[in-house]
Amino acid sequence: MSNREFNVIGLVGRHDKPIIVDSLQTVYDTLRAAHRTVRIEKRTAELMSVSGDEHIARRDLGECDLVVVVGGDGSMLGVARDLAHTKVPVLGVNRGGLGFLADISPDQIESRLRDVLNGNYRLEVHFLLDHTVYRDEKPVHSSPALNDIVVNSGSITRMMDFHLFIDGEFVYEQRSDGLIVSTPTGSTAYSLSAGGPIMHPTLDAIAIVPMFPHTLTSRPLVVGADSQISVVMTSANDYPLVSADSQVSYILHPRDEVRIQKSPHGLNIAYTSTHSFYEACRSKLDWGSRLGGQGFQ
Repeated sequence: MSNREFNVIGLVGRHDKPIIVDSLQTVYDTLRAAHRTVRIEKRTAELMSVSGDEHIARRDLGECDLVVVVGGDGSMLGVARDLAHTKVPVLGVNRGGLGFLADISPDQIESRLRDVLNGNYRLEVHFLLDHTVYRDEKPVHSSPALNDIVVNSGSITRMMDFHLFIDGEFVYEQRSDGLIVSTPTGSTAYSLSAGGPIMHPTLDAIAIVPMFPHTLTSRPLVVGADSQISVVMTSANDYPLVSADSQVSYILHPRDEVRIQKSPHGLNIAYTSTHSFYEACRSKLDWGSRLGGQGFQ
């Protein structure tokens, strides 16, 4: 239960998915029925065909008391990079895939949204990672990420060579498809597919997961969230990619260095009071099933 009131609420949806309009409209109608002021991100308003003075630019969502995101976890990732520094809480309605971040289903919008407006919610702070690419010791690119920073070869038919350093100490030289550096939030995303550990989202740690390493002994590492991680390209012929949340990509040059560290900003995610990370794992990762039985009752 929280005493924080949400009076001015921003609404943003996935722009390339017109099928979500019904959910956007339900959110809008529920908020208006609760006598809240609604500010709709401009491109979302175009998708809804709503006119009026309530349209705002995406950068102005940070002036709201709460932002409701309708889409999938990918939509939440984009909003996270834009709004984490504002400390504005974000609530997700899932119209995508698994929905670990955006966990309200379309049929729950009215009841769950009313719960949140009535103070029946809790906030979880999910930290982000910052990464900066250095070329000849000069920064040439940077971006935050809520899920992960991924350095990969840029080709399904070619491996890459790199050195890994943690807090200035050499860890290993590796030849592989790449490396995933994941937050606890991202541990149920790409990192999970690569064999990384599942971490509770409130854990203060970072997972470092090799992608198909050319060795039988390389395993994921879990380090403290305050660790300074450096990935140095060692091949003179490769031009791999670095990406933030698989949404912001940059082509690396030979000898580039990617420095990764915990961001000073975290995303405040609003969940209803009944939300459980473990229940989400059971339902979305099929933990609860067993052969020949009904599971725990």
